[in-house]
Amino acid sequence: MLKGVDTLANAVRVTLGPRGRNVVLDKKYGSPVITKDGVTVAKEIELKDKYENMGAQMVREVATRTNDTAGDGTTTATVLAQAIYREGIKNVTAGANPMSLQRGIQMATE
Repeated sequence: MLKGVDTLANAVRVTLGPRGRNVVLDKKYGSPVITKDGVTVAKEIELKDKYENMGAQMVREVATRTNDTAGDGTTTATVLAQAIYREGIKNVTAGANPMSLQRGIQMATE
């Protein structure tokens, strides 16, 4: 799952900020689309591996919800989600209680 999170977040990351780069999306039908919108890039990524795709879908959901709620900041939210996921994995691997981590993240967002 981590590989999927990283794949999607790294593809979206290049669009971050005023100096972010454009991304060319190859469409099955029609001409390619050029965009600098993180959620648009996220929605186009579909991975073949089932578990990697699950990770990508989690991060895609972050971008979509951010877009629906705020209308902007989707790339920032995606990069933050990647960092939170990576640090969470490190902490759980080191023996931290996953439910305590979740409660802490929830408290931080309120």
